Amino acid sequence: MQIGSIIDGKERKEETRESMMVMNPYNQEKVAELKLATKKDLDDAVDSCFNLFHSTMKVMPAHERAAILQKTADLLEEKKEDFALTICKEAGKPITGSRGEVERSVQVLRFAAELAKNITGEVIPMDAAIGGENRLGLIKRIPLGIVGAITPFNFPLNLSLHKLAPAIAAGNTVVFKPAEKTPVTAYKLVQLFQEAGLPDGIINLLIGTGKDVGEPLVTHEKVHKISFTGSLKVGKSIAETAGFKKVTLELGSNSPNILFNDADIDYAAKSLVKGAFAFSGQVCISAQRVYVQKDIYDTFLETYINQTKALKIGDPLDEKTNIGPMINEEAAKRAKQWIDDAVEKGAKIETGGEQNGTVLSPTIMTNVDENMKVIAEEVFAPIVSVIPFETEEEVVGYSNDSIYGLQAGVFTKNIDRALRVADKLEMGGVWINEISTYRQDNHPYGGVKQSGVGKEGVKYAIEDMTEMKFIGVKLEK
Repeated sequence: MQIGSIIDGKERKEETRESMMVMNPYNQEKVAELKLATKKDLDDAVDSCFNLFHSTMKVMPAHERAAILQKTADLLEEKKEDFALTICKEAGKPITGSRGEVERSVQVLRFAAELAKNITGEVIPMDAAIGGENRLGLIKRIPLGIVGAITPFNFPLNLSLHKLAPAIAAGNTVVFKPAEKTPVTAYKLVQLFQEAGLPDGIINLLIGTGKDVGEPLVTHEKVHKISFTGSLKVGKSIAETAGFKKVTLELGSNSPNILFNDADIDYAAKSLVKGAFAFSGQVCISAQRVYVQKDIYDTFLETYINQTKALKIGDPLDEKTNIGPMINEEAAKRAKQWIDDAVEKGAKIETGGEQNGTVLSPTIMTNVDENMKVIAEEVFAPIVSVIPFETEEEVVGYSNDSIYGLQAGVFTKNIDRALRVADKLEMGGVWINEISTYRQDNHPYGGVKQSGVGKEGVKYAIEDMTEMKFIGVKLEK
């Protein structure tokens, strides 16, 4: 399969272009050959989106945008298995998880379709101010223009739609740059929008490198907003170079999950197996730090280790596989090195810690401290640390001792304590009796501190992809 960028509905994949291969992370079979975009392609994509925003999207009625989004959702539902297989092959995500991603993505499109028809404004009581009599104040929400969407490899469909669907719902055009490791899903998604009736050029797809098209997209003067999900390093660079554009940055985390002594141990252990090891831990809100009150520490740890050992490692296409590969061998080697470094400093591997090519076995570590990378940084791998604590105040301090603050989980039957701790945690979101890794597509999602800027979740993304416009009227007496 050979694919290229899609600009104005036409694919650009001339043989003279530079190529890059997408390989299956599990067996290294070729998934696709990419014909890479150039700076000229970027300029063409932006110019096209700019012109079509003014000629088409600004005047497209909300019901038409909603109908296109709904049709895209229906088509995606029909092609669920094809998209799931594509995600499985290019990302290495187990097939059951890939299907789950497609199901969530259908829902994102349907949320966007509903909300496209409900972008409301406000009437201002102008007579609240002295001299405001006989004046009418209106606020409308209007689309920004061009949204630059830069997406990661780990949820190549769902996280892309968290940018594309709200942008279309709000009436914007999109220049879409997916991760080089997982562009086939993005390519099929843009074709799906076209099949659903979205005019050519409203979404222009750029398949290329961050250096060649990502960086100039961020700085392009005609682009009105950048929505990025990815690493802290790249996010900082975007914040520094985006200029006066609006930015939404969904960056890293090392999510804490807290178990108090009245927690349901079996439920928490089962949930945290999924929370720490789903898609080999390559999830922004993956459970990385598990703090357990000393009364139940030993019991929980034994239960957690046993349930983790029961996970099946293997081919992601196998329906019974729980753990597949990481995105590439470099990522697995880096994670293995972090484990080894922690062990050298006194940490203990309770289970796992073995690397075989792109596969890293699910790893539980104990006897860790805040100076180890597995605690201080984002591991983005199937590694979790289990840490004892004594008091509520102590564990809140441990949890907040991080540059990150995306999501956390708190397990307790005491509702007063649950809400008290939730208020004290420096996080964008806190789940009570649920893992930090749980996300619904209709709640505000985004971090504090160095976990990011702005919110996703369809309604909240639409708000960030529109601008308030005030219209005042001086009325005759």
